[in-house]
Amino acid sequence: MKILGIETSCDETAAAVVENGRNVLSNAIYSQIAKHRPYGGVVPEIASRNHVAMLPGIIDEALEAAGETYESIDAFAVTYGPGLASSLLIGFSAAKTLAQRLGKPLIRVNHHEGHLHSIFMKDDAPAPETVFPMLGLLVSGGDTSLVMMHETGRYELLGSTIDDAAGEALDKAAAVLNLGYPGGPIIQKTAEGGNPAAIRFPRGLDQPDRGKWIYKYDRNLCFSFSGLKTSLLTHVKKLDHVPEGDELRDICASYQEAVCDALTIRVERGLKKLPVKSFACAGGVSMNKILREKLEILSETSGIPLLLCPPAYCTDNAAMIAGVAYEKVRLGLAGAEPGDVNPNLKLADWE
Repeated sequence: MKILGIETSCDETAAAVVENGRNVLSNAIYSQIAKHRPYGGVVPEIASRNHVAMLPGIIDEALEAAGETYESIDAFAVTYGPGLASSLLIGFSAAKTLAQRLGKPLIRVNHHEGHLHSIFMKDDAPAPETVFPMLGLLVSGGDTSLVMMHETGRYELLGSTIDDAAGEALDKAAAVLNLGYPGGPIIQKTAEGGNPAAIRFPRGLDQPDRGKWIYKYDRNLCFSFSGLKTSLLTHVKKLDHVPEGDELRDICASYQEAVCDALTIRVERGLKKLPVKSFACAGGVSMNKILREKLEILSETSGIPLLLCPPAYCTDNAAMIAGVAYEKVRLGLAGAEPGDVNPNLKLADWE
């Protein structure tokens, strides 16, 4: 079964053709980073206008690279949430129009589920049913969550960030240090050769609970990065100069260490608390080298297998959307075609 996936939830315009869930025949992506860099973050109006301009060509590119035509595609899959409403609408409208015009099924996909499923987008990945239940760390620019993956389509949100996502924390750090955008790759590169123990930045929620916890998730499995960001800002303001050289490398290495520690600590707590066969990490921040090393060490010490997303599918892409769609069809979980996008869609909504 060949599925053409479309992804426009934020600032990547993407289309891909995937056969039988794993065989990626094409994966075309147009990145808008250069468009948004002057503003230090994604501007919704700019993102949606670029989706309108670029999506038709990206779809054609995906079909050509796969050696397919519109008529040879068996179904269309599209991200319908969560994301920027104006961006989601572009991909959703295109996919719905193509499906109706060609008389093919349209399969709705939760963007977060796409990221979680991306760990299976490689030839040597195990079958999903052999590694569930799985603890999943979803870590990106817009979301940081700890998810119990019982089986495909059945997820339980265990913990989430109460303020910034990990990716946002890295972006804001890069902004404070005048390093540019996006922050994740820049912080990692600048941190090379730095001392990760030079500065003790907070790991978030590491102070005792004073009985004022108002969130519905377990505090020990939740994340907070606002204090870390403030700590960095305070540290930089106390300096009487602009950090550079070894000092800048130490700051970046220490900050990156704090972010990765905060993520790994929650995963470790989850593994001790829950009966899982495996654990995984997906999303744009999962490309971070230090985070991967820490999770691999955790896998060795716990004896629980770790599944990591292939780098090509860590950031937003349409192959993961088509991959999820195939699993939905295979398991009879595709459901009704979506009537509209849902910018605030949660994994809890996806049963």
